[in-house]
Amino acid sequence: MQESKQKELLVLEVHGKSIQVQPRTTLLSIAASLEKDFVYPILGAKYNGELVDLYREVTVGGKIEFFDITSLEGIRIYRQSLVFLLAKAVNELFPLRKLKVQHSLGKSYYCEFKGMDYTSPLDLMALEAKMKEFVEAEEPIIPQDLSRENALRILVAQGHEEKVALLENLNWKKIRIYTSGSYSNYSYRLLVPDTGKLKVFKLETYAKGFLLRFPVPGNPTEVAPNPNLPKLGQVFRESEEWVSILGVENLAGLYRHCQYDQQKYNQLIHIAEALHEKKIARIADEIYSQHEQFRIVLVAGPSSSGKTTFAQRLAIQLRVLGLQPVPISLDDYFVNRENTPFDEWGEPDFEALEAIDLELFNQHLRELIAGLVVEVPVFNFGTGQREWPGKKLQVNPGQPLIIEGIHGLNEQLTSAVSRKNKYKIYISALTQITIDDHNRIQTTDTRLIRRIVRDYQFRGQSALGTLKRWPSVRRGEEKNIFPYQEEADMMFNSALLYELCVLKKHAGPLLNEVSIEEKEYTDARRLLDLLAYFPEITDKNVPLNSILREFIGGSSIHGQ
Repeated sequence: MQESKQKELLVLEVHGKSIQVQPRTTLLSIAASLEKDFVYPILGAKYNGELVDLYREVTVGGKIEFFDITSLEGIRIYRQSLVFLLAKAVNELFPLRKLKVQHSLGKSYYCEFKGMDYTSPLDLMALEAKMKEFVEAEEPIIPQDLSRENALRILVAQGHEEKVALLENLNWKKIRIYTSGSYSNYSYRLLVPDTGKLKVFKLETYAKGFLLRFPVPGNPTEVAPNPNLPKLGQVFRESEEWVSILGVENLAGLYRHCQYDQQKYNQLIHIAEALHEKKIARIADEIYSQHEQFRIVLVAGPSSSGKTTFAQRLAIQLRVLGLQPVPISLDDYFVNRENTPFDEWGEPDFEALEAIDLELFNQHLRELIAGLVVEVPVFNFGTGQREWPGKKLQVNPGQPLIIEGIHGLNEQLTSAVSRKNKYKIYISALTQITIDDHNRIQTTDTRLIRRIVRDYQFRGQSALGTLKRWPSVRRGEEKNIFPYQEEADMMFNSALLYELCVLKKHAGPLLNEVSIEEKEYTDARRLLDLLAYFPEITDKNVPLNSILREFIGGSSIHGQ
């Protein structure tokens, strides 16, 4: 009898150790025995490569990896769980108000109450106190995979009309609903197992709404510093105005606006692109108004933000105004490969400022601005060496130099030129559309999907290869780009409201190739889950000069 029972046990590898458990044991109960090995509470797990919440029951043997807030997965779960906690508090204290999570701002989410132009500090104090009350109570947050009909009925009863409007358009037989006490909601991401795991947060008034502030990633016991990002906040507000013009602020609106009507999709594409063109023309007008002063135009932004297409479209607009801009490639000023600095992992750091020959670059800038003829180098990426093929360059006072690269906002890059003679532009893809009022889309996910498609199309790179490289890219951005973004004279949002609908057919097959055995499988799955929310539309009506063409191909600017 004992032998028969032993055969029923499931064998699991948990953080390098083999254990045996009864079938249908929850990960929560397994995690309880491991809490002593973690500094911070366990928030979720990977079970045979799949990202799961702790209420998952084990039904087959395999590998389990638990994680806490010190991991990227843990940070995502913690932040979305705080949104759930906030929405629960709003539902209890202000049941007639509609909470809208607008966008990220530093290590915070900016939130508003719909239709309200002011948020009272006293209301925030009450909300924060109520959230802390829930935390102290350690109320379970229980997931249930319900039938479509039951899930929608619960969401209707809870007043989540925008979620119902979206989910009615998705052909899902099961929908996961999270419930804590009498409150239920839908979440795009996994949530923590109970409210007691959410001890560190803060609410603070900001603009006409407020900030939901998160823990410091490197020190989860403290709330991150107050983000002082007025220019970034302004570009988000501008993007919200664009969304208002388009009449689509979330995915339910997108389906409502365009469903089964290709003509409406085409109209959406053309209006979104026209908003881009109008902003680029406005930037060109500003440069032209002081063109005798602005000798250098610097374009900087994170990976896959569309810097190259933007810089060339800006140059076209400047030519319309009678200027003759001259582009300079920072890539040609890389130091020879043997002189490339190394990062803290001992790998060549091509994104470090020191990977550029700053002395030579600034010498050439001084000479060009003085009107001298300069022989400029060309970097040979095959040999890793700078070459001198006799390429000459000379610029006149009416010819601004356009320099595009990740370090453009860092004064050290162009230290030889006075700040008053530089016009700095920060560009990034700041996703405008949300899944619903409480589930926003990470801007980094949009850029990552863009990069996966571009790397495959033009660099012979698989989705797996791009996913493996992405953490290093993100570290470089945190170090070399984001600290300088408020140095910009102008910010440009390169995101297009419709782009994930177009990128879906390109990225989906590539992400499906990532094997479950790979560490990056969970990221591939997460991106596929995101794309599943979007309707797929053809790219044939995407303009040939669109920033999106930089990634999907067919660009009239790049000749791709």
